[in-house]
Amino acid sequence: MTNTPQASSDRKGLVEVFTGDGRGKTTAALGVILRALGHDFRVCIIHFMKGNYPYGEQKTLARLPNVTLAVFGRASFVDPHNVEEEDRKEARRALNAAREAMLSGKYDLVVLDEVNVASAWGLVGLDEVIKLIEDKPQNVELILTGRYADKKLIELADLVTEMVAIKHPFDEGIEARPGLDY
Repeated sequence: MTNTPQASSDRKGLVEVFTGDGRGKTTAALGVILRALGHDFRVCIIHFMKGNYPYGEQKTLARLPNVTLAVFGRASFVDPHNVEEEDRKEARRALNAAREAMLSGKYDLVVLDEVNVASAWGLVGLDEVIKLIEDKPQNVELILTGRYADKKLIELADLVTEMVAIKHPFDEGIEARPGLDY
């Protein structure tokens, strides 16, 4: 078996959506990224709403060849009931960066981490995300993560996985743990 990816022009890129209220959406995308890198794919990850927080995957991904990582968002979490203009501005910047990466011809896989939440909370328009999917080059794999994936995104996707919360340590008061939860 060879590690050379199938020629980009020959490969059909799909649209994947990882959504739901259970843990594992970003983790699933990271698994696909790891697998793709093992076949020398060129990967771009755009993090929506994850600015200045010490996510372990960002430190690791930044060290890997064939990975471009772009993080957008303020240092604080977005309040869905009081979205600030700065939150919208950062999300628009993230969506523009995603579009540029997707259309650049430089990447085989583009991941829009938490874009479903950004869309659901009105940081970016659903129509803008749909347009991005519709404009996707045929050979680019596109992954959208985050809770609240709109039904229209689900319909457009080729693969949809819903993470369902059955039991979670947060419910028992166990806080997020570095290295395991972020």
